[in-house]
Formats: sequence, C-alpha cells, structure tokens
Amino acid sequence: MAQQASRRGGARGGNNATRDRRPRDNEGIIPVLAKAVRQVEAAAQRGAVRPSGRTAYQVIALLVRGERARVKADAAMPETERTNILTRLDGIATILAKTAVRDTSLLALLAEDAPVSSAAKSLKNDMLRQAGIEVEEEPEPEPVATSTTTSRRVAPPQAIARQLANPFLAPDYSAVQQLKRPTTNRLGGWELLTPLFRAFESGGDSTCMPLPEPTELPHGIRGMELMHHQAQLVQSAADGHRTFLLADEPGLGKTAQALLAAEAADAFPLLVAVPNVVKANWAHEAELWTPRRTATVIHGDGETIDGFADIVIVNYEILDRHVGWLGNHGFNGMVVDEAHFIKNKTSQRSQHVLELSERIRARRANPLLMALTGTPLINDIEDFKAIWQFLGWIDDKGPRPALKAALEENGLTPAESGFYAAARRSVIDLGIVRRRKIDVAADIPARRIADIPVELDDEAGRSIRAAEADLARRLVSRYEAALAARSVVVEGEGIDHALVRRVATAERDSAAEKTGDNVFTMMRKIGQAKAELAADYAAQLARNVGKVVFFAKHIDVMDVAEATFAKRGLGYSSIRGDQTKKAREDAIASFTNDPDVQVIVCSLSAAGVGLNLQVASNVVLSELSWTSAEQTQAIDRVHRIGQTEPVTAWRIIAAQTLDPKIAVLIDDKAGLAARALDGSDEEIGSSADIQLEALIALLTEALEQKAAAALPE
Repeated sequence: MAQQASRRGGARGGNNATRDRRPRDNEGIIPVLAKAVRQVEAAAQRGAVRPSGRTAYQVIALLVRGERARVKADAAMPETERTNILTRLDGIATILAKTAVRDTSLLALLAEDAPVSSAAKSLKNDMLRQAGIEVEEEPEPEPVATSTTTSRRVAPPQAIARQLANPFLAPDYSAVQQLKRPTTNRLGGWELLTPLFRAFESGGDSTCMPLPEPTELPHGIRGMELMHHQAQLVQSAADGHRTFLLADEPGLGKTAQALLAAEAADAFPLLVAVPNVVKANWAHEAELWTPRRTATVIHGDGETIDGFADIVIVNYEILDRHVGWLGNHGFNGMVVDEAHFIKNKTSQRSQHVLELSERIRARRANPLLMALTGTPLINDIEDFKAIWQFLGWIDDKGPRPALKAALEENGLTPAESGFYAAARRSVIDLGIVRRRKIDVAADIPARRIADIPVELDDEAGRSIRAAEADLARRLVSRYEAALAARSVVVEGEGIDHALVRRVATAERDSAAEKTGDNVFTMMRKIGQAKAELAADYAAQLARNVGKVVFFAKHIDVMDVAEATFAKRGLGYSSIRGDQTKKAREDAIASFTNDPDVQVIVCSLSAAGVGLNLQVASNVVLSELSWTSAEQTQAIDRVHRIGQTEPVTAWRIIAAQTLDPKIAVLIDDKAGLAARALDGSDEEIGSSADIQLEALIALLTEALEQKAAAALPE
C-alpha cells in the first residue's frame, strides 16, 4: 500500500520541493502562478503566443496540477485553508482555459503526455525558487523536442562520421525502368483524388492485396517463428513488393513483419519513425527478430547514436531536430509506426515524414516504405491521404505514375459506375494489407464490447441533465433566430437539417468562447460524475474474475478511481503521462506479476499504444473517446497474441445524458472503418467528426420534442 500512496501524492506534484510552512495569500507558489498566467493571457490577447509564452503556459499548468495534488493529499491541512487554495488554483486554471480559446494550439500542451522541454523544466524550477521553495536538482532526462525547438536542427557526430565514411551516396536508378507508367491518357482531365477516397467509403471486397504463400516461416532469435499471415507479407517483400500499408488489427505482430520484410528486401539502413512510447519496444523487437542487424535509438540531440547502425529509430516528437541529416543518410527503407499519427498534413510531424520519404525516393528508385497502423481510419476517409503520399502512391495533385497506370488500365472514368470498385482494387494492389484477428489468428479469442448503463441520480447527475437542457435550448434559440432572419419563410416544411448542421458547427467552433457548458465540458462532467460508479464496477470484476484494466481520459477521473480502489482494499498500479520510463515499467510489472495488484489504472492518451496487458481479459472504459480508433487501441492492450481467454470491454454509459448518443456515434465510426477496410456492408453514420454529430443529434432531438409538444391534443 506504500506503493499506492506514493502514486497518489508527491509523484504527481512533480516539483520535488520542500515546504517549511503554510503560505499566506501573498506568499508561496500561487502569487507567482497568478502573475505568470496574466502575462501569458495578455500575450494571447495580442496574437499567437510566442515560444517563450507557450513554455510558460505549460509550466503554469504543470505547477497548478502539482499544487492541487499536494493540497488534496495533505490530511493535516485545515479544510478552510484547503478550500481557499483550491479556489485560487481553479481561478488560475480558468485563465489557462480562456487563453487556450484565443490560441487553440495551446491545448496540446495540456495533454498528459505532452513532452516537457528542458527550457520548461528550467522555468519551472525558477518559478519554484521565486515562491521560496527549495528545489532538489535532478539529473535531466534526455530532452524531448516540443514546438519550441522546431527551428533547431542537429547533426550528431556519429551521423557525420558515417556520412564521411561513405561520402558518395549516388542516386540509385537501377529500378527506374521497372516502375509502371501510364500508356494512355484517358484520365488526363479528371480530378482523381476525391473519387479514390470515395471508393473506399463505398465498401467492397476485403482490403488486402494478394499475398503469396511463404516458402518458409522466417524466425528470429530463440527460435521465435512467424505466424502464417506474417510470413505471407515477408514473402511478398522477398518477391519484390516494396510499399505496404500494413493495417492488421492491433496485436497481430506488425513490428516483426516490418523488420523481417526489411531483411527480405535488404532495405538497410532502415529508418523507423515511431511514437515515443514504443521507441524502446522497437529496439527490443529488432534484437529479437533481426539479431544480425544493429539498431540505434535517437534520444534528444542524438549524441549517443551509432551512426553505422542498420536500423535507426526516432520518435516523432524529436524528428524536427534530425530531419536534415536523416534525409542525407542514405536510407534504403523507412517504416512509419502508428501511421495515423501523420494524418494531419499541416502538422510538422507529417511534413517531416513526407519530406524524408521524398528524399529517400530521390536517392533510391524502389525503396521499402511501410506504414503500420492498427487504426488507419480516425475520423474521415481522407485520413488516408498523408499515408498514401508517404508511400508514394499519390502527391498533392493526384495519383503518381504507378497508380495512374493501374487506373488507366481499368479503362474506366469516374463517370462510370464500375470505376469505384476497380479503383479501390487498384489501390489495394499497391500494398494495402489488412487482416483481422478473427480471420488469421485462431488462438486469439473473440472480443466483445458490453455497455453498462448507470444512473446518475445524485446532485451531479441532476446538474449534468440541467446543463444539457440549457445547451439544447441555446441550440434551439440559435436555430430559430436563423429561421426568423430568412427573407422567405416556407410553412410546414419541417426541420431544416442543413440549418441544423450549420448551427451545430457554429456551436462547436465557438464552444470555448462561451461561459456556459459545451459538448466538451459536458463530456468531462459526465466522466467525473460516473467515475466512482465505473471504479466500483471494476472492483466487482476484479474480485470475481481477476485482473482488470481500467481506462480513463482525465486525471481527476483516474484520481477518483484510485481512491475508490484503495478504499475497497484493492491493490492497483497506474500508467500516466507524467511518469518516468522506470515508473511506467514498474507499474506494468507489478500488475503483470503481483497477484495482489488487481487493477491497472490507465490514461487513454498515455497507455493507448505500446502496452501488452494480456494478463487481464477484462477492460473497463470509464469515459468515452472521441474516436473509435482510441477505443480500439485501448481494448487491444488486452486483446493480443498470447491472450488465452475471451476479452470483454465494459463500457460505462451514463443514462439520460449525452453518453448514449456519443456511444452510438463511436459505433457508427467503427462501422465506417469496417466498410472502408474490411468490405463490410453494415450501415454506417456520417464520417464527420463525433463532436459535431453529437450536437446535431442533440439539436434535432430538441426540435422534434418541441414540435411534438406544439401538436394539439
């Protein structure tokens, strides 16, 4: 239990400070934070917040969280003093929220797993010293790049040494004549990108290119043998295929397939771009599956890398520092893991990945390019665009030669009904590989999602329902005002659904500017209100069926869950975004190996990828995600190769709130993914984002109820 206490107290404060006495109102950390937050607010009012202001914004948020956790954990503090301090901290947090409304890019700095730069850590210590708090100096961990370092590029000495040892990286044109090019120009006047994306939205046959039967099952060190479906992809690379969108469901061993495909294609040196949380896992997997190859991991400025390694692993967060020398390193292949991270083409992360793929193709005519993702569809079919561009299938304007040639060979134009099915097949044959667990891994049991409705019949529940009614009334008022402003009014035409969508869009886009509740604050309040109920259900599961994985989206929900488990006498561990690597590993090890640790409390953002938790077979989703992809990633921490029991995800749904509507929309989004990727014919909802659809559903229901109430008895 001492281990639990450490997780609930100082570990989350994060300031390692010694406080000798209670601060007065004009002493301690709060006045320092109040002054700093006003300065950041003033900067935001003048325009986009500069890098120094962004650093200050993040540090203020970290210190507010730390101070809040300290105050709540201090049992000796008088209740009046605690209330006073928490109220002042809430005031600072409110200013942070209002500032983020003016510059929404600041919201990324509030994420649990947002990287903290060395400049931020230095400023944090300076602010603590201003508050009269002694700071214990700690060895700095390897720095992680944030948006404040995007203009700083480095060239590690080892990378320079490797390039000097091989200064003549001549372009490779040996495969140019093998590239397929169009022989006709039937489609020369057509805009083709939109029809290509729509071809995947309309459904069809399963999304997997033809794969050869393996001549043998390749294996790694210690005799680890690939499964049949994995060996098929490796054989395809051995036969000469060089671009893959490997979209196998999570848990089917995409990392091993990528490494052995690189071995089969002799695609070394190989560049691997990954999220930070799976960087170490890639190095471990490389050692297991390609033991003859050396792997190096780039940390910070890359001063410790092996410039002569066969496999170079870099995380997205620091890619901006290294894109210069990486583009000149002479890579023969590139793997992008969790490729849905690059879906936003305007982000620096996506732009750097696309730049590197272009530079690799410029030197090597037919490099191995692999995009790995278990959730390739996040919100919209066009999320494919950056991935296809990385693979060299399209550019900003249209299909590249190989895809254009395939479309020309079909002999169809977008005006003909058969175009979409043929175009879909042409793209799939370029290298889309999608296998489901149910199809290829008989030893992985089926999974199911079970909704557990809960009633919020306390004051919090009544408050949420009242706030939701206020939000609905506000939407109806805006809708009716828009109708009244029209010059021509048509009687009896019912609900104008186009206007409903415009009103909902305006509400979503301006939500944070309002003082009342919006769809985002509503969902957070619902999560808070059902936190203890969800934790109680998880506790019952743990006592009856064994270990349970508990997922939450917000820190305060995790806090409530952990307090509930402690009160119930259940051992637990915790995965949060602010943990060190060792603390994270210890938490996983204790949950996996200690029979007394029955629950692991996980942040959706910090633990949604890169974890194997198949020691459990039950997952509790205490809060709903905004995407079906995030929900799937969470469940697949348990539903993986090695799982021996049926997996059930228990989704806690607050009845008579927005929760059920959001759940339906998430399931519709999963249906869209099924149609796009698996050829499913099930009905799907719109591919618009869930926040907008939730507001549309709320407004439509309110208008229908108002119309029904106006009908004569």
